[in-house]
Amino acid sequence: MNNNGAYKDSCRNGTDRTEERRSQAQRDAATVEIGYALASAAFVAAVASGFVAGPALFLPLSPGTVHALVTAGGVLAATLFPLRVVTVLYRFHRHGTPAQPSQPGRTNPDS
Repeated sequence: MNNNGAYKDSCRNGTDRTEERRSQAQRDAATVEIGYALASAAFVAAVASGFVAGPALFLPLSPGTVHALVTAGGVLAATLFPLRVVTVLYRFHRHGTPAQPSQPGRTNPDS
């Protein structure tokens, strides 16, 4: 039995639920990383779309060419946005949060 009267085997994976919870700092770091992923993805998509569709605004081109450039810019932006979000969040999940030093005042856990 654990402290709240439930048997340990009744929890998922045989672990206590309190061990699975994230700290406030970990939740805050995930929130900041999600915000960064969305903002950087919007920026990358806007720059790429502007790079492709920009000439349509400043050069005298035929209507078919303008339509093709604007469509290609939109498709590129729609592709890059989720790609950037996924790669940023995957990198964050893969590397996780840095480990705390094992002793106060030490910068390396092995020192």
